[in-house]
Parts: sequence; C-alpha cells; structure tokens
Amino acid sequence: MRKIDLLAILLYAILSKRFVIFLEIYIGEGSKFSTMKNILIRAGMAPYEKFDAPHIMMNNSIGGNVGNLVYQYSVFRTLMTADTVITPDYYDYDPEYADEINEKYDAYVIPLADAFREEFVPSLRKYTKLIKKLKIPVIVIGVGLRAPFEPKLNEGFPFDEDVKAFVKAVLEKSTIIGLRGEITSQYLTRLGFREGIDHTVIGCPSMYAFGRELNIRETDITKDSIVSVNSSRLSPKNVLDFITRGMEEYPNHYFIPQWMKEMRLVYSGAPSIAKSSTNYPAKMTDPTYMNDRVRYFLNVPTWLDFLRTADLSFGARLHGNITATIAGTPSILIPKDARMRELAEYHQLTHVMAHDITDKTRLSDLIETVDFQAPAKNQAKNFDHFIDFLNKNNLDHIYKNTNTPSTVPLDEEIAKVELLQPLKTIKGISFPEAADRWEKLHLAEEEKFAKMKEELTERNKLIKKYKGTLNRKAVRMALKTADLFSTSK
Repeated sequence: MRKIDLLAILLYAILSKRFVIFLEIYIGEGSKFSTMKNILIRAGMAPYEKFDAPHIMMNNSIGGNVGNLVYQYSVFRTLMTADTVITPDYYDYDPEYADEINEKYDAYVIPLADAFREEFVPSLRKYTKLIKKLKIPVIVIGVGLRAPFEPKLNEGFPFDEDVKAFVKAVLEKSTIIGLRGEITSQYLTRLGFREGIDHTVIGCPSMYAFGRELNIRETDITKDSIVSVNSSRLSPKNVLDFITRGMEEYPNHYFIPQWMKEMRLVYSGAPSIAKSSTNYPAKMTDPTYMNDRVRYFLNVPTWLDFLRTADLSFGARLHGNITATIAGTPSILIPKDARMRELAEYHQLTHVMAHDITDKTRLSDLIETVDFQAPAKNQAKNFDHFIDFLNKNNLDHIYKNTNTPSTVPLDEEIAKVELLQPLKTIKGISFPEAADRWEKLHLAEEEKFAKMKEELTERNKLIKKYKGTLNRKAVRMALKTADLFSTSK
C-alpha cells in the first residue's frame, strides 16, 4: 500500500473517532478475525447454564422477561467459534469494572431489545459511562426504540439526549450499530446519525439462530392440534379477547408466559400478577393454570423442542412467536407497538394488526388466510446483511467460511448438559414437589436477604469512614482558614 494511501486512511480514522477499531482491523488484515477471541456479552446467563427458577428469580437472569434469552442464544450460537470464548456479564456493568474488562476481554458485545425507552435511561447512562472508559471494541447488536404503534418521531422523546450520548460512545468503539427496524433507523437519523454509516437495520438476531434458511413446516391445523399461546396484558382489549377466543376454539393449547412475575406464579402458585381477568390468565385459580395448561421455560433449547411438537403458535409476544418461527412452527403475531411492528415488517413475520381484529375475528379464519411461509422469503437477504454487519465490526462467527457449518460449538456445549425442563404449574405436580419448591424459594430469598444486609453493612461502614475523613479534612481546612485570617490581622 502506498504511503499516501495509508496516511489518508489514518487521517480518516482519527477524524471519525474510530482509530482503535481501525488499528485492530488494519493490523489484523489477512487474519481478519484474529483479534477478538475473548468476548464479554450482555446476558444474564449462558444458554448451557442450568439455572433453576429460584436462582433466576433472585438474580434476574432473564432480564425480567424470558424472551430476552432467545436473541442472546442466537448471538452466542453465531459468535461462539472453536477458539472464541463468550462470557456473560450477568447484567453487572458497573463503570468501576472498566479496567478489569479492558484487561480480561477483547470485545464487549451488547445485544439489546427496546433499550431506547424512558424506563431504561438509568441503565443507558450507566452503559455510556462504562463504554467511555473501555479501550476494547463495543458492538451493539439489535437495539430498538419503544414507541406507540404510530410514533411521532418529529416531536422527540424525553430520552433523546441520553440516546445520543450512548450511540456516540458506542460509535467510538465500533464501526456501525445494528438496529431492530426501520422506525428506530428513522429515529437515529433524526438525532443526527447517518444511515448506512453509523447505523443499519439488522432486525432481531434471534431470527438468525439457525442460519440463512427458515424451514417452516406445512401443518394441518385441526381442533385437536397442539397450539402454543402467548399474550401480553399490555395489548388492547380486542386483542386479548381474540386470544381468549382462540384458546377456547383450540382446547389442546398451552399458555407460555414470559414475565418474571409469571415465573413466580407458575413456580409457587402465588402471588397473582393482577386482579381476576376474563381475557388473561393472571391467577392460580384461572382455568388455564388449574388445568395445567401453562409452561414456563427456563432455557431456549427446551423451548424450541416444545415448539417443534406444536402445530401452531399465536399471540402478542414477539419472541414467543419468533421462537416458533425459527423452530419451524407456523405462527401468527399480533404487534401492539412500534418495536413489534418494525420487526414484523422487516422480517415479514406472519402477523395481523390489532386494528384489523374485531369481535367477530376467529383464529380458524385467520389460519385459512395468512401466509405462514412469509418469513422464509426474506430470510436469506436479511441473514446476508446481518453477516455483513458482523464482518464490518470484525467479529468472528461460525459462518465465516460457509453458510452450513459442520460443527457448532454452542450446540456441542449444550449437548453436554441435561437442561432443566419447563416449569409446570403447582396444580400439575405432586404435593411433595410443591413443598420442595416452596422450601427452595424460601432459602433462596433468605440467602439473598442476608447478602443484601451484608452489603448494606459494608456500605454503611464506608459511608461512616468517608464522613470521618471529610470531617477531619473540614476541621483542618477550618483551622488553616482561621490561621490565615488571624495572620492577615
């Protein structure tokens, strides 16, 4: 390469504040993926870890919603190569760990969902502070905006400045940010970031869990078919009523909840997640629970296995239906907001909009009219773009040499473990099993309380120490000031 060309490239890299990333890519040219072999990833657990329900509940290993495990599973499966180690951060990303992270890891991969939202601002600020201290590449995979179904982007959001600070910090540590959909892309463009240069739409990483092809089964759905149902209490009433009618229409159904508080309800039978409802299973006394028609999954592989036995999945949960899609099961999604809408449109997920559902809409009628193969039609193009995104960020992956790898390290790791099966309701197990659950949960809560008490005691000791130090400094300063005044007189 001529000296003048090299100088021009160096100048561009410095001006674009991506000098560190440039050096890693340029120096590694010829062995492009040799620099990042020890990856820290934002996740509450690895796909092969056997965390039971009490552990998950006490440590929030699912980030409040078990659907988060699905896109994390996909990123693990894609990036874990024979010589790449991926370690979860267990949602512990204190900026004070920056030096330790710089020393131990070659890159920090951050898969996100709808992180651009008001409730996530404290976490966004914390991440921004940490990222600014890091000296390693930081790659954000799949972040999105939470907004109403028809967002008014021109009006802005209260968290705009926090999003700008976060995105700027990330772009100083990576080449380009991956977004969930077109609405988020328009949002970042409005904030001043360049489409195709600073950000690009990659959809949800979970859709690429098994590569370039989707093989959605052709099934004959009858009244006796196994139907997987998912729902969200945040959906409008007409949607919740429709889902309830669908459950009545197909009695051989299983309800698959995703919230953390629903895990506790399934595991221990209480507390209820809400008052009694006619269109959402919210209490142990609800027929769906009492008839043992609920399953709560503790890991992705068993979730996929279950869905492969089902004939249909439908409902208002994004990852409840994406999981079905990548498992090869026909599914129908009902988007309720912008974050679901942009993903449904990008991946062409089989869906029906909430405003098209009336009190006359029947699930059996939709089954006859929707195109279950729609997601497969854009999969190859979307997958190729996703791989291009990974390559631009210098991330190694199992598809580097072929779209059909003969060995998948994550699959090999999972095969070594007997993963925990999904939780049944208290009604579906024996009394000794229920008593054992209550005892384990009680012990886990006591252990967590003791740990919190210990941490609080240590914190109070530090505060007392700092107060004493400050008081001594204040006294010395006051004496010096007094001496100065007395001398001046």
